[in-house]
Amino acid sequence: MVMKRKGNRPHIADASSRPGWRGRASEWRPVAALLQAIETGRGSMVLVEGRSGMGKTQLLHRATEAAARTEIAVAHGAAEELGHLAPLALLATAFDEPALTSPEPATTSGQCADAADLRLSLVERLRALLEERAGRGPLLITLDDLHWADPTTQLVLRSLLPELSSYPLGWILARTSGMGDSGVDGLYELLEQEGADRVVLGPLDDLAVAEIVADTFGAPPGPDIVEMAAEAKGNPFLLVELLRTCKLDGVIEVVAGSARLTSTARVQVSARSPLMSLSAPTRRLLQVAGILGRSFSVDDLAEMLGEPVDGLLPGLAEAVRAGIVVPAVDRLTFRHDLLWQVVTDMISDPVRTALQRQAGFMLLRRGAVVPAAGHFMRCARVGDTRALDGLDRAARAVLPYSPPSAVDLAVRALELTGPADSDLLARTSTAVEALTAAGRLAEAIESARAALRRAPPGPWTDRMRCELVSVLLQSGRAAEAVAEAEGLLTRPDLDDELRGTAELAIFHGLMGLHDFGRGRARANAVLADRAGHQDTALVGALLLSAHIAWEEARAADAFRHVHEAIRIASTGSVAARRAHPRLFLIRCLFGVGRYAEGESVIRAAAADFDAYGPTTHVATPAFFRACLSLATGRPDDAAAEAEVGLKAADEMGAYAFALLGLAVLAIVELRRGNMETAARYVERFETKQQEAHGPMYGSVWGTWAGALVHEAQSGPESAMEALGTCYEDIRKRRWLLMLEPDAAAWMTRTALAAGRRPAAARVVETARQIAHDNPGFPALAASAAHAHGILHGDTTALAQAAAHHSDPWGAASAAEDLGVLLTAGASDDARGDRKAAIAGFEEAADAYLKIGALRDAARVRARLRKLGVRRRHWNYAERPGTGWDSLTDTERSVAALVAQGLTNRQVATQMFLSPHTVSFHLRQVFRKLGIASRVELARNAAEQPPQNPGLRD
Repeated sequence: MVMKRKGNRPHIADASSRPGWRGRASEWRPVAALLQAIETGRGSMVLVEGRSGMGKTQLLHRATEAAARTEIAVAHGAAEELGHLAPLALLATAFDEPALTSPEPATTSGQCADAADLRLSLVERLRALLEERAGRGPLLITLDDLHWADPTTQLVLRSLLPELSSYPLGWILARTSGMGDSGVDGLYELLEQEGADRVVLGPLDDLAVAEIVADTFGAPPGPDIVEMAAEAKGNPFLLVELLRTCKLDGVIEVVAGSARLTSTARVQVSARSPLMSLSAPTRRLLQVAGILGRSFSVDDLAEMLGEPVDGLLPGLAEAVRAGIVVPAVDRLTFRHDLLWQVVTDMISDPVRTALQRQAGFMLLRRGAVVPAAGHFMRCARVGDTRALDGLDRAARAVLPYSPPSAVDLAVRALELTGPADSDLLARTSTAVEALTAAGRLAEAIESARAALRRAPPGPWTDRMRCELVSVLLQSGRAAEAVAEAEGLLTRPDLDDELRGTAELAIFHGLMGLHDFGRGRARANAVLADRAGHQDTALVGALLLSAHIAWEEARAADAFRHVHEAIRIASTGSVAARRAHPRLFLIRCLFGVGRYAEGESVIRAAAADFDAYGPTTHVATPAFFRACLSLATGRPDDAAAEAEVGLKAADEMGAYAFALLGLAVLAIVELRRGNMETAARYVERFETKQQEAHGPMYGSVWGTWAGALVHEAQSGPESAMEALGTCYEDIRKRRWLLMLEPDAAAWMTRTALAAGRRPAAARVVETARQIAHDNPGFPALAASAAHAHGILHGDTTALAQAAAHHSDPWGAASAAEDLGVLLTAGASDDARGDRKAAIAGFEEAADAYLKIGALRDAARVRARLRKLGVRRRHWNYAERPGTGWDSLTDTERSVAALVAQGLTNRQVATQMFLSPHTVSFHLRQVFRKLGIASRVELARNAAEQPPQNPGLRD
C-alpha cells in the first residue's frame, strides 16, 4: 500500500518490496493503513505477534523508517526480561521520560496516597504526556517485546489506548507468542475488540524464501540452496543468518544466472553459528554481558569483568563486527533475542547463578534496587541476607506503583526466609500489604494468620492484626473483622493509633452487618469521651450514628453527624480521611433531592480518592455521577458514567459501588423501553451481589431498580416479591424511602395493582411519618403527598407532588397519576375534570420525553388516545440516529469543546466529567457523525450554523 504525497513530502513506501522483507505484503498492509490514518489525524492500533525470529522487530523497524520519511514523529521502546519488575520502564524508554519509572507520589498535607492511587496517577501522567505529544502532530509509538512488560504498563495500555483513539496516535505493539503471562493475552483481546488490527507473523513460504535469497545474492537460488534454506523452516531470522554466514564464508557463487553452493559441505542453520567464529575472550565477554540483559551498559560490563572500559574495546569491536551486538543510544544490545539466548545458554547453571549475584550486588551498590532484584529473584538462596535485603527494598519501592510486581518480590523473599529469621515478620507484613493492594485478599488473610500463629504477642503482632482486620473488611467478611478488632482492643498496651484504627474498623463492620443495636451503645460511648479517642474512632462513631439516624428517618441528625465526621476527617489522620464520610453524605443528599449540593460533594470526594485512596473507590465518583445524571433527567449521561465506572471497576477490581452502576443502567434501559437489556442488567446485578467482591454498597436501591424491571416484565406481584421485606419490615421500608424519593409512590401504586391495599397503606403511613418528622426537607413532603394522593385519590396532593418533586421523573409520574385520577372521575358532565386530565397527561408526556423515558411516554400517549387525543410522538423518540441532530446535549458540549482544540482532560475539567467519560462521549460523537478524528470534528463543527436546529433531549 502506498500513501499519497502531501505537498513535497515523500510517500510511505511499500515496505514489503524492500530486500529482506519479501513475502510480508499482507502483514504490512495494516501497518501502512495505520500510518495513513495517523497522518490524516486519526488514531489506529496494530497488534503484532509471532514466534521468536519471525520478524516482529523488523516489522517495527520498517514502520519507523516509513514514518521517518513523513511528518510522523516516532517513539520506540522495547521491554527487557530483567526489567519486568520496574513500573512503566517500557514507556519511560519509549518517551525518554525516566521520571515515569519513579514518579513523585500524590500528596496532601504531607501524606502519600496508597498503591492504587499512584497507579492511577501514572495513568493520568501518561494521558497528559500523550495528549501533549499528539498536540504537536502525528505520532507513531512502537513497543516491542510486550510479553516482558510490567503489569502497570499493561494497565496503562488497556486504559489509555481506546480512550485516546481520537488523537493522531498510532500504536504498534509486538510480542513473542507463548511467552509472558495471560495479561498480554487479555490486553490483545481487549484492544482487538476496540478495533485494533492483529497481525500474526508465521513462517515464510517457499516463494518468499526464494525472493530473499535472490535479494541477497542477486540471482534466484538453485536446487541445492533451496534445499539448504528449507532447514530454516521459514524462520526469517534463521534464514537471514544462514545466508549471512554463506556470504561471509564465500560458499555461494552465481553461475549461469543461478546462485548455488561452491562445495558439498553442509552449512549449519543455527543462531549459534555467528558465535563460533569469535575468539574465546570475546565469547566470555558476551556471556557476562548476557547476564546483564539483552541490552547492557558498557560501564556495568567493565565492573563485572573487573577491567577498565578501554580493555573491553577489542572484544566489543569484534562482537559488533560479527553482528552479535549493536549500538543502542548509550548502551549496547544483542541484535536479536535468539542470539542473546544462545549466549546465555552457553553458561552453566552454577556460573550463571554466581554472575547474577555479582550483577545484583553491583546494581544494589549503585542504588538500582529494582533491577538488582530482578537478578536476586533468580539467584538468591535461603538465608542470603544481602540478596533478601535487596528484595525487601525493591518490594517496598514498587508497591505504590505496581502491586503485582511487589507481590512477586515479597513472596519470593518470604520463600527464602528461614523460620528463625528476625526479618520474617517484617517480610510477612510487606507481603500482606502487597497481596492486599493487588486484590489477592484471600492469600493476604492466610499469610497474616499464618504469621500470627507463629509470632509471640507484641507491637508487631498488634500491627499485623490491624492489617488483618482491614483485609477482612475489604473482603466483605465484616463479622470476622469485628471479632478480630474487638480482640485487638483487649490488649492493654495497644498503640493509640492502632486502637483508633481498630475502633473505626468495628464501626465499619457493624455498618456492613447493619447491626445498629450493638453499634449505638459503642458510638455513644466514644462520642461521650471524645478526648479519650483518636480521630479515627470519632469518625467511625459519627458515621454509624448518621446511619442510625438515617434509618430512623431523622435526616437533620444524620446530616449533623456526617458533617461533623467530614470536619474531623478533613484535618485528621490518613486513616480517618480514608473513612470517606462524604460518600454517605452524597447518598443522603440524593435522598432528599439536593442534587446541586450532591454534585459539589462528589467533586470533593473525588479529590479525596485521588489523595488518599483506597483501591475500592477508584470507580465510585463515576457511579455517583451516574446516579446524579439519572435523578436530574440526563439518561445518556447516566448510562455513560455507569459504563465508565464498570470498566474502571473491572480494571482495578474496585466493585464497592458497582451495584449502583448496574442499577442505573437497568433503570435507564427500562425507561427507554429496552426490556431485555434492562433485564440483563438486573441479572448482572443479582450475580454481582453473590460474588465475593468484598463490601458492596447500594443493594437496597438496586433491589428497588430490580423490582421496577420485574413489574414491567411480570406484573405487580413479581415486583412486590422482588422487594422482599421492604413492604413488611418498617426499618427496611424506611431506609428505602429515605434513599429514593420516587419509591413511596411507586410502591403504593404497585401494591394497589396487586390488590394489597394494607401493604400500600403501610407505605403511605411510613412516608407521611417521615415527612412529618423532617419538615425542612421538601422532597420528602412531595414523596409523601404523591403516595397519599395515589392511595386516597387526592387530586390536591397529587398536584402538590407534581409541582414540588425534586426529580423530573417523579414530577412527571405525579402528573400522570393526577391525570389517571381525573380520568376516573370524569364524565360527559364533568368537562373540567376531562380537560384537567388531558392537561396532566400532556404535562407528563412532555416531561417523560424530555428525559428520554420513552416507555413512560408511550403509556401516557395510550391514555390520551382513550380520551380522544392524538399526540404526535416526536422529540427524543424521533431524534435521528446519525448526524449533528442525533447528538445529545452532553455530546454537543463535548464536541464543541474538542473542536476548539481542548484535550480530553481539559474538557473533563470544564464539564465535571472524568476523562474516561469524555472519551466515551467523544466516541459516540464520532460514531454518529461518521468521522474518526478530532481534525474532522473541527472541520465538521465549523460548517454547522451558529444555532443548529435539531431535537433536544
